[in-house]
Amino acid sequence: MTPEDDITPASLDAAGDRSQPTCLITGGSGFLGINLVRYLLQHGMSLRTLDIAPFDYPEQVRIDAWQGDIRDGAAVDQALEGVTTVVHCAAALPLAPAAEIMSTGVDGTRTLLEASLRHGVRRFIFTSSTAVYGIPEHHPIREDDALRGVGPYGNSKIQAEQLCAEFRRHGVCVPVLRPKTFIGPERLGVFEILYEWAFEGRRFPVLGRGDNAYQLLDVADLCEVIHRCMVLDEAVVNDVFNVGALDIGTMKENVQAVLDRAGHGSKAVCLPAAPAVLALRVLHALKLSPLYEWIYRTADRDSVVSIDRLQSRLGYTPTRSNRSALEANYDWYVQHRHEFQGHVGISHRTPWRKGVLGWAKWCF
Repeated sequence: MTPEDDITPASLDAAGDRSQPTCLITGGSGFLGINLVRYLLQHGMSLRTLDIAPFDYPEQVRIDAWQGDIRDGAAVDQALEGVTTVVHCAAALPLAPAAEIMSTGVDGTRTLLEASLRHGVRRFIFTSSTAVYGIPEHHPIREDDALRGVGPYGNSKIQAEQLCAEFRRHGVCVPVLRPKTFIGPERLGVFEILYEWAFEGRRFPVLGRGDNAYQLLDVADLCEVIHRCMVLDEAVVNDVFNVGALDIGTMKENVQAVLDRAGHGSKAVCLPAAPAVLALRVLHALKLSPLYEWIYRTADRDSVVSIDRLQSRLGYTPTRSNRSALEANYDWYVQHRHEFQGHVGISHRTPWRKGVLGWAKWCF
C-alpha cells in the first residue's frame, strides 16, 4: 500500500480481521488505555494490558490484564510473550515528581523497546505529546520543527522519541504520535476544574483576550489513528505524526462551549495575561495550584499543530471538533461526578488537588 492508496474504514476492518495481532497496551488502566481497549475490542483484536494500576473496568473479562511496572524488566519480558504489536501509552503525568516522570518516560520506554526487540515485536507505537515543541514561536507546528520541551514531562517525551528513532534503525517499525491534549470518557484532570465550575453555574476565566486558536483532540480520533498505525503498511506508518482536531475554535469559544452546555448562562471572563501568568507561576512554585508551567505558559497563545502528514500519509482527518469533544466530555462528567467526589490524584482519570483554585471559584 502506498500513501496514495484509498484507505477506507472497511479496508481497515478487513486488515484487522486478517492479522488478529496480539497487542500489548501499556498504561491500559489509564484514560487513553481504557478508551483504546474499548476501540480495539470493537475491531476484534486480541489485547493484553500492562499497568502499575489495576484494570478495574467491565472489559477485564475480555482482555488479558496484567499489573506491573514498565521499568521492571522481568514484568515486561513476561508481558511481551506472544505479542506482535505494542502500543506504549504509559507515562507519569506532569504533576508527578520529576524523577518519576523521567524514570517512567525514559527508562521505562528503553526497557520496553529492548524487550520488544528480543521478542520480535513487529510494531511499537509510541504516544508522545505536542509538549515536545515547548512554547513555539509560530503555528501551525510541523513534525520537523525544533523540539524544546518545557519541564520534565516534555523533556522525557523528547528523550523517549530519541530512543524510538534509535530502535527504528534496528528494523523495528516505530510510529510516533504527537497528539494534542485529548479528551473523552474517563477524562478528568485539569478539565474537571472547568467542568465543576460550569456545573455550579460559575463564570470561568481565560488568560488574555481568549482569541488565541487552541487545538484539542477527541480521544476517539486518536484511537482511530493508533488503529491505522497498527494495520497499514510499515512504509506508510513508520514515521512521526501530529494528531489534532481540524475544527478547533479559540480558547474563549472552547470554554464558552462548556458553560453553554451547562445551561446556566455563565460567561467566560478575560483576565490580563501577564499578571495572571505571574500569579500562576508563584502558586505552582508554592505547590498551591495544579496548573504546571506548560499549561499557564500556553493558555493565552495560539497552540495548533499541522495535521497535513496525518492526512496525506495515513489518509485520516479527525472528525470531531473541539466543541463536540468538550461537550461530550462534560456530559460524561455530569453523569459520573458522584463517583469521584472527594477523590483526588495525579492522573487524567481523577480530579486534581485544586489548592487555591478550589477557593478562587467563589470569585466567579
